[in-house]
Amino acid sequence: MLIEKDFFTDPEILVDPYAYFEEVRRHGPVFQPPGKDYVIVTGFNEALDVFLNAKDFSSSIALQGAAAPLPFEPEGSDISEQLERNRTGILGHDLLVNLDDKAHVNLRSLVNRLFTPSRLKANEKFIESYSDELVRAAAAKGKCELIGDIATPFVTVVIADLLGVPVEDRQFFMDVIAAAPVPGSLDADENDYSGENHPMVVMGNYFAKYIRERQLNPRNDILSELAHASYPDGTTPNLEDLVNLSTFMFGAGQDTSAKLIGNAMRFIVDEPGLQDRLRQDPSLIAPMLEEVLRLEGSSKITARLAVRDTTIGGVSIAAGTKVAIALAVISRDPARWDEPNKFTLGRPRIKEHLSFGRGAHTCAGAPLARVEVRVLLEKFFEYTSKIDLDPLRHGEPAARRLTFEPSFIVRGLAELQLVLEPASAS
Repeated sequence: MLIEKDFFTDPEILVDPYAYFEEVRRHGPVFQPPGKDYVIVTGFNEALDVFLNAKDFSSSIALQGAAAPLPFEPEGSDISEQLERNRTGILGHDLLVNLDDKAHVNLRSLVNRLFTPSRLKANEKFIESYSDELVRAAAAKGKCELIGDIATPFVTVVIADLLGVPVEDRQFFMDVIAAAPVPGSLDADENDYSGENHPMVVMGNYFAKYIRERQLNPRNDILSELAHASYPDGTTPNLEDLVNLSTFMFGAGQDTSAKLIGNAMRFIVDEPGLQDRLRQDPSLIAPMLEEVLRLEGSSKITARLAVRDTTIGGVSIAAGTKVAIALAVISRDPARWDEPNKFTLGRPRIKEHLSFGRGAHTCAGAPLARVEVRVLLEKFFEYTSKIDLDPLRHGEPAARRLTFEPSFIVRGLAELQLVLEPASAS
């Protein structure tokens, strides 16, 4: 039976999670699969309640996921103190995504000052220039491999420019990221990606150097602002916190943004008449992206840990319970959306989807992701008159052959071969 399979380890489910999560939903919006020590939330309202309840739910296991064991045995109706004593035993315990309370408020205050509308607006000029260069060249060739040749280098260089990573180091970072598996991948080799070999550690050594340089010689970039930042209470972050934050900001959203580009392109190509509408009216690209995020965002799941006895949607949740929030389907909840599995351009209240989370841990990079993906797609429509998938690689629309990453976190294609018909004026 589908319900008895393991989402976190079954390759078949990882590449196509929707049928599994819909089967889970049949048992209720909050359900503990047979033989598992975690519950899965598939309901929109129930997920929203968890996201907004930072008092009873800790984000400490957001990165390692609900299936990984805790480094302690929970005891009692309130495990908050027990969690703090054992937090360092949790994967990525010092990264922004896993922090709670004051530690999270402090680092998030720095991020919120950095990803401001004015700064993103200024960065949009670089995004337009770089995307123009990439797409113009692809259109001239009449083809491209979207994920590896355009999407991944594009999002890497965009965040590098925003942060202030030196131009001469950017190719190195692209090589490190290209060689690493996506987060949550079943293909990851623990020996290759552990300790000093881990991409975040490799990049962290560079960011430590950048922060020290900016402390002595500030520039007009985000790294300089971080190097001279202070917390809301006036205290100064230590170097380790700044390095962790800058490395996380650089690496956290790259896979998801690159995969979002691929996910969006699939809809653009295979939804009848969609690319013609978007080419004629580029203002529709932004709402199209929100519908893609709702239907097929590039994050499948996140996790919380109940630190106190509580409830989710009327279901009792004991302290110490791990909670998997099924991002892949919470915004496909039929209790929230009409025809939830159908692509509908112009869907009312579309920005209320939860693909970027909600509450204190709403994705900090969401505004950047929206800008960079929108601008890149605008360039594709500017320089092409038609976009299609290569039928030799991916088959015809009625029988597509697509390879998805075997990751429990990331929903995205390993590759997407495009055939591009150049616009007559390009």
